[in-house]
Amino acid sequence: MHYRNGREAKNGDEIVQLDTDSAKINGAGVLIRAVPGNDFCNGIMVNDRSQSFVAACLCDCLHVEDVGALLSEKGLDKRPITKAPTSNKA
Repeated sequence: MHYRNGREAKNGDEIVQLDTDSAKINGAGVLIRAVPGNDFCNGIMVNDRSQSFVAACLCDCLHVEDVGALLSEKGLDKRPITKAPTSNKA
């Protein structure tokens, strides 16, 4: 059982599900009920916030740690430094 980038998949992993033909994020949650030996439509992604259970094709998923690493590589892991807005009230 492996994710799109080849990382081994394990039940309990926090995952991001991508569109089948692009990098568009379709959802996020925790992987459950995945069974070894199949990377396609093998498992369920549980999302606590939306209380949904969605079929998870592991070949269309990434572990959240790997998504974070990709963001770090592009310099997007930290919030930009900005000044707080000032009030014009007298």
